[in-house]
Amino acid sequence: MEGSDGQDKKKWCPGAKWGKISQSQQAKSKRPPHSPGDKKGPAEAASIQSLPPELLEHIMSFLPVSAAVALGQTCHTLYCVCNSEGAWRRACRRLCALPPLALPGARPWKRAAVLNYTKGLVVQPFGGRQRGPSRPPAPALAHGYRKLVPTREHVLVLDHAGTLFSLRHALTPAPGPWRRAARYAVLCRGAKDFTTDPRSDAACRKYIYVLATRAGGDGGPTPDCVEVYLQGSGQRIFKMTFHPALRFRQLRLLGPETARALLLLTEDGRVYSLSVDESQLAQPRSYTVQLALRKVSRGHPGTPIAAIAAAPHSAAFLTEQGTVYLEVHAPGVYRDLFGTLHAYDPHDPQMPLVLSLPAKVLSCALGSNHLGLVDEFGRVFMQGSNRHGQLGTGDKIDRGEPAQVPSLARPLALWCGLNHSVVLAPSGAGGREVLGCGCGAGGRLPGWPKGSASFVCLQVEVPPSASSLCSTRDGLYVLCSYDIEEQPAFRDLPPGAPAEPPVPGPGVPPACTALLVQLQSCPTLPGRVAKLQEAVDALPLPPAQRHFLCQGLELVQRAAQAPPCS
Repeated sequence: MEGSDGQDKKKWCPGAKWGKISQSQQAKSKRPPHSPGDKKGPAEAASIQSLPPELLEHIMSFLPVSAAVALGQTCHTLYCVCNSEGAWRRACRRLCALPPLALPGARPWKRAAVLNYTKGLVVQPFGGRQRGPSRPPAPALAHGYRKLVPTREHVLVLDHAGTLFSLRHALTPAPGPWRRAARYAVLCRGAKDFTTDPRSDAACRKYIYVLATRAGGDGGPTPDCVEVYLQGSGQRIFKMTFHPALRFRQLRLLGPETARALLLLTEDGRVYSLSVDESQLAQPRSYTVQLALRKVSRGHPGTPIAAIAAAPHSAAFLTEQGTVYLEVHAPGVYRDLFGTLHAYDPHDPQMPLVLSLPAKVLSCALGSNHLGLVDEFGRVFMQGSNRHGQLGTGDKIDRGEPAQVPSLARPLALWCGLNHSVVLAPSGAGGREVLGCGCGAGGRLPGWPKGSASFVCLQVEVPPSASSLCSTRDGLYVLCSYDIEEQPAFRDLPPGAPAEPPVPGPGVPPACTALLVQLQSCPTLPGRVAKLQEAVDALPLPPAQRHFLCQGLELVQRAAQAPPCS
């Protein structure tokens, strides 16, 4: 830099003061490193493969889970390092306060780290002052999320290690600021499953039934028990203990408060039931409850049950072979589901009715007056009342038998509510989206206040790790937790089978896909053009664009009807 007094040029050296630099130093600084004029020879190129594996695992453990997964996809060497259990063990200890040493799976540390990294909950309220979604803080002790049930004041979450957490409900206001440590509490440990009132109104869910395993006092076998907690205070008010020979894995509730039917599914696929009067649970007394084998297991002893779904007046039993048996305990619900009362027997409501489907059923969702089924090929079938369009078939016609919904394919989760249905479906680029149909009153279908008879994309924030969802009168709940042990459940249709309906692409509404199915079913070109004209008239387009499309369709129809030129 030339000064006013004619001083020499000065050069800025990092970490040093302004000073003079001689010409020899400037020439040396301009010389490329390791040039032939230097005394030292060229340095050897450093390689990541020259580092010890222990050091690489230690470095990888400081990366976020998403960065470690992305780095492992670059080359074989980094894949082996990023996929090692040592790196995942250090990452799991950093993410979770108490790493699960006995978490089942082929890769326990990687599974635990991914579960803890992706766990979360998104609550979308319906109406009220709060419009945007909320994210309750995830407990640091939770090893991923496996199941959730919202109540009036809390959201109950069960993790993969058998711990049941009670999260403070984000929709319930609380006086004063909340501390992060006070937003959740441990309700029970050693839990296998839990359930509550099957109605869609969370205010009715007063008691929480927890299926747990407790160690025996004399060191003998650990029996299973059912504990009842108050959802408001978390206090245990009742406990039922069973014989150690009976091992259960699932429980559901059915019926009104004064005559509850508690359904218990054993590990070998048998269904037992017992009666519970919730009005007497708070009374401190002991009595013996009779455990009876359900009629679906007595009538089909060689058919093990895989899962149970329950509604206020009905229950569905899914067998390991993919057959669905249905119990209906109210004539009005029977009429909504089947369209008639011809085969209804009020004296024997436990008589199971088999549902006829063309393939094996993998999951079942049961609502108050309708149900949804997903088969092994990813096809969705709906049955029951459709007066609000909750079946998603594009109309409001009731279905007495399972009817396929052509606009849905390979859903991740299906939920049937009071008079609406929601689906968690994959979207483009590995994302997730929530589709819904039915009644939109009270904000049950965000973005569609008037409802929809077809499945439409809801305005709900959905993380990429979303795995399940449920809905109540107050809000929509999306559970996020990715499990690497879960394998793809669906398979392709066999050769010669009818082609699957078109799957909604990224950004394409399911209603447009349903229209494409209807166009494909039209045998003639004029019929397709007429159907497309009806769709153009219904679309919210500007008048000029609608007029242009209608004129173009009319030209296509005239050209199709004109005789060929000789």
